Amino acid sequence: MSVDFSSNMKQIATGSMDSCVMIWNMKPQMRAYRFDGHKDAVMSVQFSPSGHLVASASRDKTVRLWIPSMKAESTSFRAHTATVRSVNFSGDGQTLVTASDDKTIKVWNVHRQKFIFSLNKHINWVRCAKFSPDNRLILSSSDDKTIKLWDKNSRECIHSFYEHAGYANQVDFHPSGTCIAAASTDNSVKVWDIRSHKILQHYQVHSGVVNSLSFHPAGNFLITASSDSTMKILDLVEGKLLYTLHGHQGPVTCVAFSRTGEYFASGGSDEQVMVWKSNFDCAEYSNGVTLQCKSTSSTKTPPTSSMAHPNSNSHLSVLHSQASEPSEHLNGLDSHTAAHAPSCSRSGSHGKTTHSHTYRHPSSTSSSTQQTQSKASPQHPQRVQAQSQASDGGVPTGLAGTLEHIIGQLDILTQTVSILEQRLTLTEDKLKECLENQMEIGLHLRRREEA
Repeated sequence: MSVDFSSNMKQIATGSMDSCVMIWNMKPQMRAYRFDGHKDAVMSVQFSPSGHLVASASRDKTVRLWIPSMKAESTSFRAHTATVRSVNFSGDGQTLVTASDDKTIKVWNVHRQKFIFSLNKHINWVRCAKFSPDNRLILSSSDDKTIKLWDKNSRECIHSFYEHAGYANQVDFHPSGTCIAAASTDNSVKVWDIRSHKILQHYQVHSGVVNSLSFHPAGNFLITASSDSTMKILDLVEGKLLYTLHGHQGPVTCVAFSRTGEYFASGGSDEQVMVWKSNFDCAEYSNGVTLQCKSTSSTKTPPTSSMAHPNSNSHLSVLHSQASEPSEHLNGLDSHTAAHAPSCSRSGSHGKTTHSHTYRHPSSTSSSTQQTQSKASPQHPQRVQAQSQASDGGVPTGLAGTLEHIIGQLDILTQTVSILEQRLTLTEDKLKECLENQMEIGLHLRRREEA
């Protein structure tokens, strides 16, 4: 249901319908922590700006603040009288805004977990609430088909944007704070200017409900996730679709860029968490250009470049816990574009043991789920770039070949360690199962003796 990166890029937090919060450790590659505490689905998670806390909102009407470590310490407070759909930290990490099916938006003091004020002008479920980058405004979206902009200090609604065909599942501020974007149930993505209140861009690129979106920190790109099983990367400066990403089986429910924009993560109804490398560091996209809000742009044409599904011939490198699938070439892209296309590795699953195995730490109530790394193929974007540099005379061919060999050996070692860790996890699971069986047999024998 939700995914977020820590500020130091060492962890990813995810919230799921399985009522658990998962903390995936990326650097170094470690087992993930499974935090149990909520009694119903976790609808939203977010790291605090410092990365020392994770806030989670749940259908059990509570908000929890977790310390993202092995001890799984948390505090809980009853935030609303209905499902809490969204949770968001202010830029200074001092306050928290929550949105709920009780039609209210509430602002809280983080350290005291004390209620500050509420905003009450929505007349239906509130799906999402976000602070502006400067913490002066609050943005909210509701099933009443409105998107409201609030002044945090006066607590008044400044403006209402109307969605006539559907409602917005998620809204967010552009990093500049001058524009907002909405992911709508009418399959569209809209961008508004919050000063003129005019629609700037309108994208009709999905064939299903748009569930989530995230701005690249530089402001150039917007990524969207849809129930049509795809993600779209939109170039906001040019007002056009750049890539269509396939990888999830079924609806893609959440997506988020990392704080630096180097990576983004996605989650879906297939219970998988995928981490993607953006590869936006090529020359034409290296400058942090802010969105030029000059004219309305409508993208209705089918995508000219797309990433095929991992099971077909695509460039995506997707790795299950059991085995890796080969990565191939991009369909319909020239070599320059393919060298910088987003690539993906699958980090793990939220619950199904057919994809990953769980392990309970002996000193903690949090269990862990195995993470794996993808093995790069000779056609990996970074490899293509290295080869082109060598051919241009930047790196000697012999040295490039040696580096390729070393990287290949490291990949093999990584695979070996992952397999060994997998086997260890299987052994632990079997031992646990044997102990549980012995306990059941012992209880059965005692009952027979007592009878």
